[in-house]
Amino acid sequence: QVRLVESGGGLVQAGGSLRLSCAASGRTSSAYGMGWFRQAPGKEREFVAAVSFGGGRTRYADSVKGRFTISGDNAKNTVYLQMNSLQHEDTAVYYCAAGYGLGLQSRYDYWGQGTQVTVSS
Repeated sequence: QVRLVESGGGLVQAGGSLRLSCAASGRTSSAYGMGWFRQAPGKEREFVAAVSFGGGRTRYADSVKGRFTISGDNAKNTVYLQMNSLQHEDTAVYYCAAGYGLGLQSRYDYWGQGTQVTVSS
């Protein structure tokens, strides 16, 4: 079992930045990749960014390429999502997940509770 806890969400003006963190505990020795997903009101949850176990591969949704960066700190069992040039359309609840997919939601076995990101225009 893996427990994931997100933090770092909040209210930011358009053009600003936020860094989300996701701390993992439990069976962190498993070779899980990590991903970030988001769900805006009235919309389905969508893929944002993913990193493979060990950090060798990353993948981003087209809507965030060049603005968001996913990274990890294995020593702290934490994955980050640096979000720059935020837009109103980035407003959503952001979830981190652990699993064996590189962005495919169905391949993620564990999910955090989510953190709200609100971008004011």
